[in-house]
Amino acid sequence: MITIKTALVASVAAASFIAADVHAATEWNVSLWGKRRAFTENVEKLAELVEAKTNGEFTLNISYGGLSKARENLDGISFGAFEMAQFCSFYHTDKNPTITVTELPFSQDVSLARISDIYTEVFNHPEVKKDLARWNATLLMPTPLPQYNIVGKGEPIGTLEDFEGMRIRGPGGIMGVLGKLGAVKTGVPFAEVRQAMDSGVIDAASFAPHAHLATTTYKVGQWATTNLNLGSANCPVVVNTDALDMLEPAHREALLGSVEEALDYYVENYEQNTTARFEAAKDETNITEVTFTPEQTARLNELAESVRQEWIETHKGDFDAKAVFDFTAKLFAEQ
Repeated sequence: MITIKTALVASVAAASFIAADVHAATEWNVSLWGKRRAFTENVEKLAELVEAKTNGEFTLNISYGGLSKARENLDGISFGAFEMAQFCSFYHTDKNPTITVTELPFSQDVSLARISDIYTEVFNHPEVKKDLARWNATLLMPTPLPQYNIVGKGEPIGTLEDFEGMRIRGPGGIMGVLGKLGAVKTGVPFAEVRQAMDSGVIDAASFAPHAHLATTTYKVGQWATTNLNLGSANCPVVVNTDALDMLEPAHREALLGSVEEALDYYVENYEQNTTARFEAAKDETNITEVTFTPEQTARLNELAESVRQEWIETHKGDFDAKAVFDFTAKLFAEQ
């Protein structure tokens, strides 16, 4: 016969077992968008490493568009709708003004590995941490991207004046420079870029290789730049700060201790596979490559300097923009 005391003991024991099991197993929801591609391999590799290091006790449940729209990922992180997400700073510059410094045109050909190091150091700047803390977000790792180049329709450009009136889909830093040449920044959802080029809504798109491949701009474009070197986008991976603080030490160590390895894998995969595939795709479609002359590059650099100074002036009342800029510029100079 089971007494009330025995039942209570058994109940307490079962509850303790369940609590211990819940404590041991942790699953984080991760909000990405689109589909798995070179751009998301840092997150995919991180998930693989974390699960292996914790023997499956800590897992990252990656969702491609099922948790949030891409432009709302930072908002979702802020109120804990999910624990990890990726977003691009140019989606909402007012929400994350400090990290837009990395999208400025520093007019240099920077390796992907160096971009990864630069962004990581910028993420650790006190002003940047303070900025993202407003969203209860901690920057976990960058998604380093090569210098953006343009694929366009119509006759290949021959002079910088040919940018006059050209409708281009591109991020802030690049469009800041091209806008001074008369180009028109035109917003088009990522998934609709190919259609927009086909129909004439936009004349060109500025992307890193993986995005040109994903949108197949090279199939409708007639020309592509090779040495624009006016920057790229900053699309970091962030975590909800409360969720990070609540991780048990072993899981936190597994997560943070896997970032460097995930980034190394990402860089190698991007350079060896994605960039090479894009170059091959351009060759197959006989796209005309446009390489800017030293004189044209010098002119672009002059315009880039004015864009950089405008960024400082715009944000000087919001945070120590000059300090953040100088810190970042020094990193780009230390190649």
